[in-house]
Amino acid sequence: MPHPNQIKVPATYIRGGTSKGVFFKLTDLPESAQVAGEARDKLLMRVIGSPDPYGKQIDGMGGATSSTSKTVILSKSTRPDHDVDYLFGQVSIDTAFVDWSGNCGNLSAAVGSFAISSGLVDAARIPENGTCTVRIWQANIGKTIIAHVPITNGQVQETGDFELDGVTFPAAEVELEFLDPADEGEGDGGGAMFPTGNLVDDLEVPNIGTFKATLINAGIPTIFVNAADIGYTGTELQDAINGDAKALERFETIRAYGAVKMGLIKDISEAAKRQHTPKVAFVAPPTDYVSSSGKAVDASDIDLLVRALSMGKLHHAMMGTAAVAIGTAAAVTGTLVNIAAGGGEKSAVRFGHPSGTLRVGAEAKLMNGQWTVTKAIMSRSARTLMSGWVHVPTDCF
Repeated sequence: MPHPNQIKVPATYIRGGTSKGVFFKLTDLPESAQVAGEARDKLLMRVIGSPDPYGKQIDGMGGATSSTSKTVILSKSTRPDHDVDYLFGQVSIDTAFVDWSGNCGNLSAAVGSFAISSGLVDAARIPENGTCTVRIWQANIGKTIIAHVPITNGQVQETGDFELDGVTFPAAEVELEFLDPADEGEGDGGGAMFPTGNLVDDLEVPNIGTFKATLINAGIPTIFVNAADIGYTGTELQDAINGDAKALERFETIRAYGAVKMGLIKDISEAAKRQHTPKVAFVAPPTDYVSSSGKAVDASDIDLLVRALSMGKLHHAMMGTAAVAIGTAAAVTGTLVNIAAGGGEKSAVRFGHPSGTLRVGAEAKLMNGQWTVTKAIMSRSARTLMSGWVHVPTDCF
């Protein structure tokens, strides 16, 4: 019997921060996938290799982790004072859906370089040597990101000596500014950074317990709990969590009830279709530990410990958007993150994660009884791994 041919779609495979994803220009997608909907989702799932009941994504570009099951669509921006519109799709590994509910802070580091290389940034704005400031509209959450991309001889400079824990090789540093990163409009807080109106809540999770929690909408909606309250130290590596099915189930239950309390969903049953947000993370005061690479991390070199879960598994390092949430929460006196970091006013923190450490800064202030954050800043790196075409069967979308 006849079988469908394959088509090829222009694409670029890029590492951004501690994630990898397949990047597309919107106009390069098949016409039916140039608009949001079933065709686009099916195409992206087939590109990545999902849904895969084996959980390996062997027949696609995905790497069988939340950090490597990602897609990005870019287009020239029609918004004033922006260069490019950035749409992020988190592809589920074993189920058939793409989550469009949030941003990927790690891949944000690669958006500027791809936009420049793809002709989406006006040539007049690109210096021969120096730094190109790329103004990005993050379409998933309606926020502005500013990427400072190094340029050498008119081309994006990707190699360098900037080291990022969780990435083996050094590369060029890309500084990111997340402007007004609070996820306004979500939750019951009337667009507040803290949707319940509290810096710390009692989060009741039936059959598990009641925990102190900081629920914040900044960078990405995040639920912070104390490591000690859930039986951990904050020094755990991936195997300690991801190899424990009961622990993962408990974290997912905490996440679901936290999502309801934040107003992101109305019933815990909806959490299964919103895996990308919110994140759940646990924090602890600094202590010595050994990272996943065998590198010793000294308590004196960090302000606190943070471990975060993404798409149901402990992240190998830290999601970029969760880092924004960490920096923002640390800047607000009285949150669990701030307390774990020693309390008091803070404009930046360095936290320990499974792969090492990361520094993030935030500018937060209390205005008319409401906390606001104007900016969060951190450095990442990005490198193009492959460019060309991805091939998919014609009947997949």
